[in-house]
Amino acid sequence: MSDGLTIRVATLDDLPAIHPVIERAYRGETARAGWTHEADLIQGNRTDIATLAAIVDDPTQRLLVAFLADATIGCVQVSDKGDGLAYLGLLCIDPTLQAGGYGKQLVDAAETCAREGFGARRMEMTVIDVRRKLIAFYERRGYTVSGEKRDFPIPLDPPFFMDVLVKDL
Repeated sequence: MSDGLTIRVATLDDLPAIHPVIERAYRGETARAGWTHEADLIQGNRTDIATLAAIVDDPTQRLLVAFLADATIGCVQVSDKGDGLAYLGLLCIDPTLQAGGYGKQLVDAAETCAREGFGARRMEMTVIDVRRKLIAFYERRGYTVSGEKRDFPIPLDPPFFMDVLVKDL
């Protein structure tokens, strides 16, 4: 990878280093250093080590982890949904390194993983519908808003809805 970035499939040993990066990128005050956070929308933890371990242990999923030199700086999850469809989720880059092109490289790696690892011909993802700047980022990567909405996985008041974005691989 360019810029000294290395991306590979995560192991269980990577999880203690990647978990705090995920939390910093999505939630809390530290997330505000970047532009892709949910800190103004959702409180609490984004995930936990047990959930990440389940992803790593599942043969239908891959957690790709990104390193800059020896530092863990981000990740992305790719899930095989069957029938040529893969799902992209949990994309994050450490907030202090966002806007450096690393997220684009992780998306490219996820798409390659979906095509070559799962035989996917199409990728989908969900984004909270009010996160317009993030949706625009994915649109620049070739994703389109499908028009389908899904409920946010955690009940909130008022509720959030997810836009489904899709891309042919």
